[in-house]
Amino acid sequence: MTLLAYLTLFLSAFGAATILPGSSEVVLSALLLDHPGAIWALLAIATIGNTLGSAVNWVLGRFLLHFRDRRWFPVSHRRLDQASNLFQRYGYPLLLLAWVPVIGDPLTVAAGILRARFLPFLLLVLIGKAARYAALGAGIWFGAGLDS
Repeated sequence: MTLLAYLTLFLSAFGAATILPGSSEVVLSALLLDHPGAIWALLAIATIGNTLGSAVNWVLGRFLLHFRDRRWFPVSHRRLDQASNLFQRYGYPLLLLAWVPVIGDPLTVAAGILRARFLPFLLLVLIGKAARYAALGAGIWFGAGLDS
């Protein structure tokens, strides 16, 4: 497998967790099917890229909230308010769900706004995203018969 393939996966996973539209699952799935022997490296790269993308969201919430009315800001007012309310109600464990479509990105921005400590934030987001990618990888691995 080439460095370009790994870089593509990393950028896809990173972008999918930020303001950029995209689905890293599609890229990961294709690479897993083409290179089943690289499963652990692919899962690690997708997890790290996606987690770092969420860290960018935390920074946006923590330091760039005054830009929330800008078009490029990754989360609408409504989604941000919903995520903030959820985070205030359930706290840090909710960050395990940062991978969930629609609420995950606003949740990571809200964590920054609410000044969640960065290290626990990063650890919980990493765990949730790793579990999601591991489940996807297992589904592809066993579903496509790559285990035989």
